[in-house]
Amino acid sequence: MLTTPAPPVAPAPGRRPGRFGVTVAITAVIAIAGAAGTLVSARSAIEQVTRVDGVADVLSPSTSNIENFLLVGSDSRAGSDPNSPDYGGIGSENDVSGPPRSDTMMILRRDKTTGEASLLSIPRDLWVEIPGRGSQRVNAAYNDGPAVLVQTIQGSLGLPIHHYVEVDFFGFKDIVDAIGGVEVCTLYPIRDENTGLYVAEGGCYLFDGVQALAYTRSRHFEEYRDGEWHQDGTADLGRTKRQREFVNTALTTALARVKADPFVAGELLASAGSAIRIDDELDVLAAASSLRTAVGSGLTSYALPVRGETIDGNAVLLLADGSESLLAYFRGDGPAPPPSA
Repeated sequence: MLTTPAPPVAPAPGRRPGRFGVTVAITAVIAIAGAAGTLVSARSAIEQVTRVDGVADVLSPSTSNIENFLLVGSDSRAGSDPNSPDYGGIGSENDVSGPPRSDTMMILRRDKTTGEASLLSIPRDLWVEIPGRGSQRVNAAYNDGPAVLVQTIQGSLGLPIHHYVEVDFFGFKDIVDAIGGVEVCTLYPIRDENTGLYVAEGGCYLFDGVQALAYTRSRHFEEYRDGEWHQDGTADLGRTKRQREFVNTALTTALARVKADPFVAGELLASAGSAIRIDDELDVLAAASSLRTAVGSGLTSYALPVRGETIDGNAVLLLADGSESLLAYFRGDGPAPPPSA
């Protein structure tokens, strides 16, 4: 039986929180909008979504067999509410120096022939060549803007990017709340003292937006086993795995809600429209129509094969065995590999 988790523990003072798993917000908006594309409220909300200048100029031309969406999470705190229960874990605009950053990136691949869709996580510490910057971690590319991030992924991984979608903290929470929460199941008690995540007992729980944000942002994830807390040794790779699982569950939940009440689509888009940014070329309703079947059957999830390395004193990740066949699939040049565990 579903219950609500124990209240989140406030994060330790002075610690900078990690970023969060944003993809559910993005893909849900695209899929759900199409499920009720004739609603005037949905169309009106889509018209309010911000378009990102300059990105369309660097996107790849359309291909015959696939379409790739770059899904990005921004750590912008613009509009943060001091009265929010997770304000201590997110903070205000003043808590982030410099431009907004992103270390949550995924590629959503749609096969135009079969209609199937797949999701690929790109780890934030992947060592790549950034135009104008040289070799750095891929999350640094966003510092120069979305267009540079698109160029970096296209150039370093050889992946065509046809569309760009971005969302921030607050859009993520609003979307999870708009679909009535997302179920998360765990075998053991879990916590992250940095993000405020805390679940006192193993089981299945309906997470609201605040709880979902703490869960998907977690980079210091711990489970309580054998009488003590054990931190996830896979760090950011474990976080991206949890994010991909969350995406599939959230999309299934969102589609079920829209089928039961089509007007949820308008509410969903209205709640998140101000937090989402997309490229000038993206037709949200057309994308939704093409993605809806794939979302209904579930997305195939992949993790990019990587290995740890130290370069100039930096702990980074490099592409490992198996990465080329996976990248070939996301380019549309090879068969689908087995899904990641």
